[in-house]
Amino acid sequence: MLEFRREGIYCVPGQFYIDPWLPVDYAIITHAHSDHARIGMKKYLCHKFTEPILRLRLGADIKVQTVNYNEELSINAVKVSLHPAGHIIGSAQVRIEYKGKVTVVSGDFKIQDDGLSTPFEPIKCHDFITESTFGLPIYNWLEVNQINQNLVEWVLNNKEKGINSIIIGYALGKAQRIMNAVKDISVPYVHYAISKINNSFLEIGIQLPAYQTIDFQNKPKDMQGEVIIVPPSLFGSTMLKGIPRSFTAICSGWMQVRGARRWRSADAGFAISDHADWTGLLKAVKESNAERVYVTHGFKSELSRYLNEIGIESHEITTQFGVEEEIDEVINEEKS
Repeated sequence: MLEFRREGIYCVPGQFYIDPWLPVDYAIITHAHSDHARIGMKKYLCHKFTEPILRLRLGADIKVQTVNYNEELSINAVKVSLHPAGHIIGSAQVRIEYKGKVTVVSGDFKIQDDGLSTPFEPIKCHDFITESTFGLPIYNWLEVNQINQNLVEWVLNNKEKGINSIIIGYALGKAQRIMNAVKDISVPYVHYAISKINNSFLEIGIQLPAYQTIDFQNKPKDMQGEVIIVPPSLFGSTMLKGIPRSFTAICSGWMQVRGARRWRSADAGFAISDHADWTGLLKAVKESNAERVYVTHGFKSELSRYLNEIGIESHEITTQFGVEEEIDEVINEEKS
């Protein structure tokens, strides 16, 4: 039913692609991160919460059709529906059914309920396509409440000393989780790139914690004990160096095994990720009851090998996914 082509994952009977990385006629998009949602498609299909971010990033005039979770469409006799992936707001797994065979393309996902995204929904299928960004046993996240509390305690400790807390997190997904984590102790400042995404969510009725947009050219001169959330591209920039008395923390799954001292001038690190950890990946695979598993970006060799060892047929698939929040240029430096 599916072919792995140069353009991306292709449904042959349905004549559509899923998260293609080259221009095609019809693209089903799992979520709006730039490695999964690219410009140039004649028509897009996505969850309704993904549409405003898609238009913000790819252009207001793109042709987009939206659906709700669990809403079934028929595309050239193929039954298609989107189901919660838990990755970010509006993220979806794509369920495809044709002549009694069911295939699920998970996109990026996480099992943990972050309190903002619709929680992951396991789907029974014959074939399951999974990511493996953190497909090693060393990656096991703390519970969401615990990791949030760790971040809050770091911020409060800084506040007591009049120190500003600069928190690095991807603008779509991670930044909103950070806002949610600190909402009871701060109305954080956010970079304008984060503010633009927040505004898109607010316009369609998604409620987010209170925040304020920071103007780095005219920032308050008396900032003390504030929280400032910025995307990874600003890490180490002169903009951030202009904020007086500040400590910097990086929020990334890579912080599970990489101490803050390895991250140049970072003062702290928190393993907050929008991807499944090792336990989550295995849980999703097993709950799918899939006869075959196809493993995409990340530690695909390691995960695929383990699945075969425990009796689940698995194959590695090469994709161009993975060049987003966890593979930012700053993080690439530290991985190399």
